Amino acid sequence: MSSIDEIRDVRIKKLELIKKSGIDPYPAKPKREITLKEAIDTFESLEKSAEEKWIAGRIMSIRGQGAIIFITLFDGTGSFQGLLKKDVIGDEKINFFSEVIDIGDFIEIQGKFFTTKRGEKTLEAKDWRILSKSLLPLPEKWHGLQDADEKFRKRYLDILMDVNVRDIFEKKAKFWDSTRNFLKKEGFLEVETPVLEITTGGADAKPFATHHNALDVDVYLRISMGELWQKQLMVAGMPKTFEIGRQFRNEGMDAEHLQDYTQMEFYWAYANYEDGMRLVEEMYKYIAQETFGTLKFNIRGFEVDLEKPWEKYDYVDTIKKYTGVNVLEVNENEIRAKLDELGVKYDTEGFNITRAIDNLWKFCRKQIGGPGFLINVPVAISPLAKRDEKNPNITQRFQPIIAGSELGNGYSELNDPIDQEERFNEQQKLREKGDEEAQMHDYDFVEALEHGMPPTCGYGMSERVFSFLMDKPMRECQIFPLMKPKNKE
Repeated sequence: MSSIDEIRDVRIKKLELIKKSGIDPYPAKPKREITLKEAIDTFESLEKSAEEKWIAGRIMSIRGQGAIIFITLFDGTGSFQGLLKKDVIGDEKINFFSEVIDIGDFIEIQGKFFTTKRGEKTLEAKDWRILSKSLLPLPEKWHGLQDADEKFRKRYLDILMDVNVRDIFEKKAKFWDSTRNFLKKEGFLEVETPVLEITTGGADAKPFATHHNALDVDVYLRISMGELWQKQLMVAGMPKTFEIGRQFRNEGMDAEHLQDYTQMEFYWAYANYEDGMRLVEEMYKYIAQETFGTLKFNIRGFEVDLEKPWEKYDYVDTIKKYTGVNVLEVNENEIRAKLDELGVKYDTEGFNITRAIDNLWKFCRKQIGGPGFLINVPVAISPLAKRDEKNPNITQRFQPIIAGSELGNGYSELNDPIDQEERFNEQQKLREKGDEEAQMHDYDFVEALEHGMPPTCGYGMSERVFSFLMDKPMRECQIFPLMKPKNKE
């Protein structure tokens, strides 16, 4: 078996031969008249008319040699068979094809359509032309890329050789299209907010930092989809807004979390968390049906039926049910002891009562299949949510629980500027004690709230929802996941 370098050397010699023949191996303009899908869809009429057409694509297979050569072309819209016969195309052209063309090359062929004795739709070529000479071979057809790291690093080959991988990203496009279509149908206006921020806001997360040379200031990549900006648009009188875009969190990587991913957030004036739950349940069902054609999924070992009534899970009661701990009545040390008893691993750096409660909840959520909503979350871990009117220790927050995880986050937004100022101050104290995920104090946002913001429901979900419905790790659902350079591994 030849090495990759040997194969490349042979192909470079073929490239030189093409050039010496006065042919451009990388022409800018193809002669293609129809896509391969169009050739398939209109085949009967094309065959009947005996009309000659140019089709083009990458050669995925070559069968035969000498007088008769069959090829399979692929152009991203479909696959189609081509036939080169010496008595039709001529000695010179078929011999040159055999001499310089390899699997992986892009070519175009011109001819008439016919059906073979085996019933295969085929174009019999009377002419051919190279469009792009490949210098490296494709992976072996039946095995593709086997190494997981190589699959991510050479995603273009993974997608080319594996229709199931291609299907992931076609479905992902439908996922975000259906999200956008649903919100627009509900009267939400799509907006764009800054990616670079002086102060990050809208989430408990460690940001990426950089320097803005023109303004000579340090800035951060956003950690939310413009939450504080969109709420300023509520102050501005816009009733419904949403944004879909990339956000960045400089934190750990696992099957459910990445640092660079797509997020959607909407903000809805004159609505509260109960309105939000009704809308989100309807939205998730719509997205699932439009993307996957079903509301029933097998996710992480859970059988999930989005069509059945969604339950409500009280935060305090649920933790007490699974651990025996009332998080409103215990201190940090007591929760640490319970976490150790349960065998829960946690990061001790910047650890505090908020992180302690959150780790306890994460242990409990893994046992809930859903679908349903987590509600009544304590104020200590919801710095932007409105307090409950009956119990000021909890907030009007809701999170969809599906297959043991939160797949979104929303609440009745805090619009009391004095309360918001106090919560920012508490978050700042946590930052000063080493909690890099605690939220920064945004003085401009507090000032905007002082001008008055109507009752508002806000909600956000990331592409993690899609990865769960696909029942795959997030990294597999990103078309080009970030990889460490080979020379630094």
